Amino acid sequence: MSNRNDFVNSLRTMTVEDLQARIKEDELRIKKLKFAHAVSPLENPMSIRDVRKDLARTKTELRKKTTN
Repeated sequence: MSNRNDFVNSLRTMTVEDLQARIKEDELRIKKLKFAHAVSPLENPMSIRDVRKDLARTKTELRKKTTN
């Protein structure tokens, strides 16, 4: 639980450019995980969901910063 809070707090300190770079990295990571899972099953398929949620949190924080 504290890891998620640490992640969100670290997002709040990032700049808009850093958040955009993080979003691109996470989108690429999701594509790679999905491809790897299609080729052979991942040891932990829940990692795809975790990255997707982190991506959503990052996009939410970016949205907050751009609307202010």
